[in-house]
Amino acid sequence: MDLQLTGKRVFISGSTQGIGYAVAAACVAEGAAVILNGRDPKRVTGAVTRLRDAVPGGDVSGIAADLADPAQVQLLLEELGPVDVLINNAGIFDVAPLGEISDEEWLRYFQVNAMSGVRLARGLLAPMLERGWGRIIFIGTESAVDVPGDMLHYGATKAAALAFANGLAKLTRGTAVTVNTVLGGPTYSDGVAQTVKQIATAQSVPEETLKAALVREGSLIQRFIEPDEIANLVAYLASPLSSATNGATLRADGGVLQTVC
Repeated sequence: MDLQLTGKRVFISGSTQGIGYAVAAACVAEGAAVILNGRDPKRVTGAVTRLRDAVPGGDVSGIAADLADPAQVQLLLEELGPVDVLINNAGIFDVAPLGEISDEEWLRYFQVNAMSGVRLARGLLAPMLERGWGRIIFIGTESAVDVPGDMLHYGATKAAALAFANGLAKLTRGTAVTVNTVLGGPTYSDGVAQTVKQIATAQSVPEETLKAALVREGSLIQRFIEPDEIANLVAYLASPLSSATNGATLRADGGVLQTVC
């Protein structure tokens, strides 16, 4: 299917690896010009090189910026210029007991998981409305709906981003700009894969055995989701073909959220 992304400029926050990188690869393959982002300039340069090698002739560039820093976000927006598609993917997560999560850690999670998307949308929505077309997509998580007790800071801040996206969509009423969220489920991203490998080595068990054991009991697909599977849905939402989808929360969670809607 031609997603009609040729000529569109797509910016993806937190896209040097994992879901963000998979989304970038999907968009480049569809003909979009993609701008990658990460905090470390060397990692951004490396990701740009990898993606150019993976998709010969693809229009790929990168901007390094820490999206938890308002000043760096402002500089990024000035360098970035107008984009057709904003994909808010940057995020952090960890497992921690409530009593061990300090105020400083809560604020760090809000800065990255919630405020990064707020700042980027604040800078890019108005130009989209002026040009008459645009897409803003938030990469969310099922943990924003079913908040884990051992990841309260993650679930709560992603829930804030989910609520923001819902309200943001209301500012696009009657236009060709849309705002949507994709709720991902347990995904075998680079970070998760590295953690599984470390634990498997420490426990002297095969990596695939441990990977299978960690699959959530409630998952309907009974396996981890691959980043490419989430990227496929995101690429569709970024395209003109998704014109009737706005203000929506779409699941790519492997059936972990077992509710009617």
